[in-house]
Amino acid sequence: MVERPPVSKRIRTLQIFLLAVVAIVSFAALTSPLSLRPTQLPLQVGDVAPRAIQAPYDLEYVSQVRTTEMRDIAEKAVQPVYTTPDPAIARQQIDRLNTTLQHISLIRLDDTTTTDQKQTELASLSDLTLSGDDIQQILSMSDTRWSAIQKEALRVLEQVMRTPIHTDTLDTVKISIPSRVSLALSEQDAALTAALVSAFVIPNSEFSADLTAAAQKSARSTVAPFVQSYKAGETIVSSGEIITPTDMEALQQFGLIRSDQPLETYLGAGAATILLTVFLGLYFLRRQRVLFLSEPRNLLILTYLFLIFVVGARLVVPNRTIVPYAYPLPALGLLIAALFGMETSVIVSFAACLLAAYGLPNMLELTAFYLLATLCGVLMLGQARRFWAFFLSGLAIGIAGIAAILAYRLPSASIDWIGLATLAGASMLNGIASASIALLLQYLLAQFLGLPTALQLIEISRSDFPLLQMFLRKAPGTYQHSLQVSNLAEQAAEKIGADTLLTRVGALFHDIGKSTDASFFIENQAPGSINTHTDITPEEAAEKIIGHVHTGVKLAHKYRLPRRIDDFILEHHGTMLTRYQYNQALEKAGGDASKVDIEKFRYPGPRPRSRETAILMLADSVEARTRAESPESEEALRAVVESVIERTQKEGQLNNTQLTLRDLNLIADSFVISLRGTYHPRIQYPPAELPASIPASTTPLKEIKPK
Repeated sequence: MVERPPVSKRIRTLQIFLLAVVAIVSFAALTSPLSLRPTQLPLQVGDVAPRAIQAPYDLEYVSQVRTTEMRDIAEKAVQPVYTTPDPAIARQQIDRLNTTLQHISLIRLDDTTTTDQKQTELASLSDLTLSGDDIQQILSMSDTRWSAIQKEALRVLEQVMRTPIHTDTLDTVKISIPSRVSLALSEQDAALTAALVSAFVIPNSEFSADLTAAAQKSARSTVAPFVQSYKAGETIVSSGEIITPTDMEALQQFGLIRSDQPLETYLGAGAATILLTVFLGLYFLRRQRVLFLSEPRNLLILTYLFLIFVVGARLVVPNRTIVPYAYPLPALGLLIAALFGMETSVIVSFAACLLAAYGLPNMLELTAFYLLATLCGVLMLGQARRFWAFFLSGLAIGIAGIAAILAYRLPSASIDWIGLATLAGASMLNGIASASIALLLQYLLAQFLGLPTALQLIEISRSDFPLLQMFLRKAPGTYQHSLQVSNLAEQAAEKIGADTLLTRVGALFHDIGKSTDASFFIENQAPGSINTHTDITPEEAAEKIIGHVHTGVKLAHKYRLPRRIDDFILEHHGTMLTRYQYNQALEKAGGDASKVDIEKFRYPGPRPRSRETAILMLADSVEARTRAESPESEEALRAVVESVIERTQKEGQLNNTQLTLRDLNLIADSFVISLRGTYHPRIQYPPAELPASIPASTTPLKEIKPK
């Protein structure tokens, strides 16, 4: 019995990792602001509005935000409040000025000191700093002028000190002093008077925090509350704008926003994500015989497609009326069906449809719409062997979607017929878009990633395909052998549920490498021709025979065959021996196996890694053995088939496949049935010459007309 091989640890790790990625991304999509409760977006001040949000109805309310802003403006407009000018400070400064003036007068009248000494004493005054010109002017002027200057200085200082002087306005006040001096004085005397006064002007009023706060409070109280109003349909915040505190207040007043995510939302999304992840994980676990689930490239493609369509749905579908029914989610099912088969498509589409509609107000209706439309489209697509099948599947998606819409909307009390017609049109658009996207993407993925699709396999298996034409012309015998093998393999693949189309096409091209040196292979040699194998050593013959595998791969790449066909070319001999040449070499060595390098007679492999390539190996060997031995009975035919299968098993060629004992029995039965029809015994007809006793008829044959 050939046991089912376990999935490698590397593949199992990759599957678990990709399932974790799907779970995390899906959970993020379900809980993102654009996905949950689209009528209540969880936004914050400073966020960018994901869409234009309009007022659903008329509303007036006292805006605390706007009122606070206006009161803050009024408060900032209040100037700092200072205390009233202190007269004690004014009297003090006047006394100091008077004392200084009297001291200057004494210096002027002192006859006992020289002029230089007087200048020195005036320059060293503590309360007053005089320039050299001012000192010369004081000492040289008459007593009358000096007396007038003294009186004017005291008068100006008294006048200045009666006004409020703040620390920050001191310089401004000093600058204004010359304008206060009497115009009766000369320009020089007025400048000296201003210099004398400026030295004694100091602040006489201090900043009062209490008075300022009281003034600010009074200013705020005079601002009336601001009433904000909106009309139904008026835009509160436009798409792409930064949400301000005023916008946030309005959204909260309308109940259109909430500042946090409730725990229940996260729990519900987490439960849905875990459930569907476990569902997909069980499929991976229980369907190990699905080959593509063991190939990293296919797993990555499947993951990308799933996440792209699901995340796209969560970004586009919420808070829309028509768009959800036009979103081409069924394209995911069609694409996976075309690439990986109907079964996988149904499983993946089920999870995608549930996630796409989760948490929306019309979740049940939308889930049924997506799921029924997708399943009907996938079933109509079938094996995707015709372009027309895609358009039929698109039509099925549209009709199934319309049926789902009617099923959920007609029972309602109020029916909007225009709305129903619009949704029906969106459903038909969905079908067309899904079919078109699936058709385009499956072609692109097949071309750039080497994935075989039914359409591509059918295209390259046509008899007018250039590679097959070359095959037929250069190696007609091998071509006929390939046809026979493809028929055998296709029938056997159908029996065990393998990919029949892939098996048939792979079998057609498995020996394509022989076409470059067709005459070397016995099936292409004419009867009576020279056998080229007798002119070379067994090692050389084995090398040329084995070389048709690598030559076939090069031809497959040259003609851009799907990379999956490479497996059929490389694996149809596995690591078996070219037994005829090996036996020749062994015979020449006198039966001493140590003198023969067995590896020179072994195909490079690898061994078959799928049911399809394993079937090809068995069909290839069975067809060759049957043609060589020509068994005359069904029992003999079955013995040949079973011996081929048994020998292949003993050599370990099927160890990496997923064939079971039941599969091998079904394959053997299929081979026997197919070969029995091909190599059945025929009646031995008599010679074409007539006996001499029977004269040849001279009557012309009459045309036989069909009844």
